[in-house]
Amino acid sequence: QLDQIIIHQQVELLEAILGTETSSKYEIKNHLGQRVYLAVEENGCFDRKLCSPIRAFTMRIADSAGREVIRVVRPLRCTSCCFPCFLQEV
Repeated sequence: QLDQIIIHQQVELLEAILGTETSSKYEIKNHLGQRVYLAVEENGCFDRKLCSPIRAFTMRIADSAGREVIRVVRPLRCTSCCFPCFLQEV
């Protein structure tokens, strides 16, 4: 039973030293601190640099055996007040 999750972003050494953003990885743990899932964000360096908060990405969430259990896809969308019909969606 998984009634609570704790999400920790894994910070890459290169990202910490150079200040550049790399593809994000997250450990999803249960209330005992045991890793239950691993989430990996897939996108390009161009997307991370130019479109950071509105960037497109695919997030793959895998169980402890490495099997993908969830895939979240967020396409690039415009959040401008001139285009309110193009708000973010997942």
